[in-house]
Amino acid sequence: MQPESPTRLLVLASGNPDKLAEVRSILADRPVRIVPVTDLVPDWICEETGASIEENAVIKARAASAAAGLPAVADDTGLFVAALGGGPGVYSARYAGRDAGYEDNVRKLLRVLRWEEGDSRRAVFRTAAAYSDSSGLTLTASGEVAGTILTEPRGTGGFGYDPVFFAEALGCTYAECPAGSKNRASHRARAFEALMGLIIPAWKAASELQG
Repeated sequence: MQPESPTRLLVLASGNPDKLAEVRSILADRPVRIVPVTDLVPDWICEETGASIEENAVIKARAASAAAGLPAVADDTGLFVAALGGGPGVYSARYAGRDAGYEDNVRKLLRVLRWEEGDSRRAVFRTAAAYSDSSGLTLTASGEVAGTILTEPRGTGGFGYDPVFFAEALGCTYAECPAGSKNRASHRARAFEALMGLIIPAWKAASELQG
């Protein structure tokens, strides 16, 4: 794939190494170099105070861009389960508590759903991605994948709820799928690809105005 424009530095509003690796893989063919904000601002933190994943993504992108003085991207992801009325949703990352880890969240989800069957276990993984830069430009995009919550974990790859989310389009849990397959078709991949489809034209337009 030919570069669409000169390679640009993009700050990722996260210090999560799992997310960093995944976003770098998703955008490997794009003319960008992804650097975590914590490499530039080691003590960076951002409170996710939004009422939706979209609001949280924008909050993080703007905060990272302001802190690093560079264009930044961010995402927030939620797992929306039918039996939980769309929960845990925006609270997915801290479902079992603010300091909970991946396994804690999965255990709580399986415990809460232990009596649920059929369509009640239907779920959607949704990511909202956002871009912000010093010009005040903010762009957003989203992506989602439908699936089912299994009754027990399967697979050893991925992170978060990946071992219990069976993605219909892939025919496996995210944790069972080869990383390349997941990173081409996941909710996060769809969101970031859509976001780049907005960012690159914006960069080109800005360059033309400056030129």
